[in-house]
Amino acid sequence: MKVILVSAVALIDVDGRVLLAQRPEGKSMAGLWEFPGGKIEPGETPEAALIRELQEELGIDTWASCLAPLTFASHSYEDFHLLMPLFACRKWEGVPQANEGQTLKWVRPQDLRDYPMPPADIPLIPILRDWL
Repeated sequence: MKVILVSAVALIDVDGRVLLAQRPEGKSMAGLWEFPGGKIEPGETPEAALIRELQEELGIDTWASCLAPLTFASHSYEDFHLLMPLFACRKWEGVPQANEGQTLKWVRPQDLRDYPMPPADIPLIPILRDWL
């Protein structure tokens, strides 16, 4: 089974809310909500992948020193296995914008379960909530 490495982030605003992105139509698992991030390219660290993905997807800048490793997901889908470190980030420059057609929403930690997510993301919610 192919292993796919993806890096994700819980962006946390000054009010303690977490940014979720809804997967756009045409992508697998369209309509589900997820933590922003993306695939780790060959030769790239998880932190570098997140910095790149946040620039591309949301138009914001952050730094490796602002990314705190929190937990990770390890989930087998039908045709691949996903390994996904989740980082927490409270410091970035710019205002997150939906640059790839996705819907963005700031969500209070206690409301995260109200948003349908891919199976790999669901176990991350209680860990994130306990951390916040």
